[in-house]
Formats: sequence, C-alpha cells, structure tokens
Amino acid sequence: MLTSFLIKRFVKNYGDVSDTRVRGSYGLLAGITGIVCNVLLFAFKLLAGILAGSVSVIADAVNNLSDASTCVMSFLGFKLSQRPADSEHPYGHGRYEYLAGIIVAVMIIVIGVELLREGVGKIIRPAAVSFSALTFVILICSILVKLWMMFFYRRIGRTINSETLIATSADSRNDVISSLAVLAGAAVSKVWGVTLDGWIGVAVSVFVIVSGILAAKDTLDPVLGRAPDPKTVADIKERIMRYEGVIGTHDLMVHDYGPGRQFASVHVEMPADGDPLAMHEIIDKMERDFLEKDGLHMVVHYDPIPSKNSEMGSLREWICGEMKKLDERITVHDLGMNGNTVRLDCAVPKDMAESDEEIEEHIKSIVKVRYPDAQCEVKIDRSFAEIAK
Repeated sequence: MLTSFLIKRFVKNYGDVSDTRVRGSYGLLAGITGIVCNVLLFAFKLLAGILAGSVSVIADAVNNLSDASTCVMSFLGFKLSQRPADSEHPYGHGRYEYLAGIIVAVMIIVIGVELLREGVGKIIRPAAVSFSALTFVILICSILVKLWMMFFYRRIGRTINSETLIATSADSRNDVISSLAVLAGAAVSKVWGVTLDGWIGVAVSVFVIVSGILAAKDTLDPVLGRAPDPKTVADIKERIMRYEGVIGTHDLMVHDYGPGRQFASVHVEMPADGDPLAMHEIIDKMERDFLEKDGLHMVVHYDPIPSKNSEMGSLREWICGEMKKLDERITVHDLGMNGNTVRLDCAVPKDMAESDEEIEEHIKSIVKVRYPDAQCEVKIDRSFAEIAK
C-alpha cells in the first residue's frame, strides 16, 4: 500500500513510536503529504469552479486550501514539539502539537463561516452555472484522493496516538462527504437543469463549521487538563496492586505535557511496620517500571498503614467499614492522632450525591462513637482519578 511505502521510506525506525523523534517524523510526513495533496486539489478545483461559475465547487476548493493551511500548522506543531526541554520549559514543548490543533480548528471554523456567507449570497442572487466533463473528473479524483488521505491520517494518528491527526482524518472524511454533495448537485444541475449550487454551498459550509467545532473540542481537552482515560487508570491501579506489600492506592494525578510526555503522582499504602529500605526499593522499582514500559514519569508517595491490631489500625478499619455502608468506593487514608485530635483524609467518588459537609459530619459522628471527647479534622478528596482502593 502507498501509506506503508511512505512510512517505510521516510520514517526512520518507524516501529519505535515511543521515541519522540520517530513520532515527530510521522507527524512531518503527515504534514508534508497533506500540504502537497491539498494544494493540488485546491488549484484544480478552483480552476473547475471558476470555469463553471459554481460557488459550491469554489467553496469546496477553498475548503481544501484551509486543509492545506491546517497541515502547515500541524507540520509546525510537530516540528516545535520536538524541541528539547529548557530552563523555562522543564517539561518540554510537547503541547505545541495541541496548540497547533486548536489553531487548525479555529481556521476551519473561520473558513466555514465565510463559505456560509457565500452560499447564502448565491441562494439570494442565483446565477447560472455550467458544469463540464472536466468538473466531474476533478471532483471524482478529489473524492478518491481524500478517501485515501482519510485512511492515511487515521493510520498514522492511531499509530502515534495523535489527537491532531485523528481529527485531520475526520476532516478528510468530511471532505469526501462534502465533495460528494457538490458532485451530486452538479449532476442534478447538468441533467435536470435545477440550480442547487447555493444550497449545496451552504450545506458544505455548515459541515465545515461543525467539523471545526468538534476538532477544537478534541484538541482543547488535553490543554485544559482532561481526566485520564478510565482504562488507563484501571490499568495503573491493577499494576500497582501487584507489587509486594501494597495494601491500597489513591490520589492518582496525571499531567499531560504533550504526546509522549505524561507525568503522574500517586499515593501507595504499605504496612507501617515493614522494612523502610525494602519499601523504598519496591517504590523505586514501581517508578522505574512505569517509565520503562509506558514512558510515564511516575512519582510514588508512601503512605504507612498501621497494623490492624494497633489502636490506629483498628480505628481505620472501623471508619472504613462504616463509610463503605454509605458507598463502597469510599476510602480513608492518612489517618493520625495527635493528643485529642483525630485527623484523616477521605477519598470519595466525584459523582457522589452527598456534599463534602455531609460526608465530613458523618465521619465525625463515627469517630465520636469510639472517642466521644476527640476533635476530628477531616479532609475530603474528590478524586482526580477513580483509583481509590
């Protein structure tokens, strides 16, 4: 296949997608391919649209020009994202790719609005159009090229897990649909003499605007701090629990500084009476394993859990048992007692109906059963990720 040939020809070490340089090469290949294809499609469609006097064909051509512009932005985004970390950006420049995706989406929306204006004008002031055989040939070739580009971007986007390229694949699919609509309108006009040019132009422009809005959402989410994928969270939880001595885990936070640049922190509960050096070695191994296998920079915080036979261990078991009557997903951690004051953190699901104040009062009432005169300080955690166990 052509896609496989291009990847093998222009991407060195194409199988090692965990390498940011390889990932950048994929992005550059996609960007250059998109620029070349879209500029050629724009030129041929613009010629056909001018000759036919068709606003829908010209709109379709301008749509390809906007696609070429988005490819330029994607190209720059991948290029800039490969810049190494520096003193001002210690986490690297990976988010340039996300910013490029946002700019691409805005450009798509702006172009769509302009095309909508042109289409409405053609409806209000209709003009005769003359579709030739050349117009049909160009539109059919455009559909075939865009269909290939859709699969090309999808394959690369999935290979390197790029939201920008997956969005570009969806945009190519939209181009196929819009070009089919223009082709259908041209055929109707040619066979029955019914002028649908303005209406087709409006339909294409609306399609472009909607695709731009969806692309903006997909690329803006990582910048705003999108929650980690539930499958990823479940996988991290399961793997942490396999390590020797781990009793539970909570407070997972994942920070995304661009594709291939994820950082995370998590609290891991281990026995308080264990060998500190042995516990430290297990935590170090945990951090190394996640970095080597997933490229995830993990910082693990050790939470010592007192024995069930101790006073604090017994209190923790008592509170946990009572709280799970309220919701099985609730966990209690960082329990401590200083004089007459009991302090603890309680991780609750984000979708829990009870307010933080109601949960806090419930915990205080539980503690009062065993320590009637104690003061209770409670911190409620609405989990960043559903990883509590």
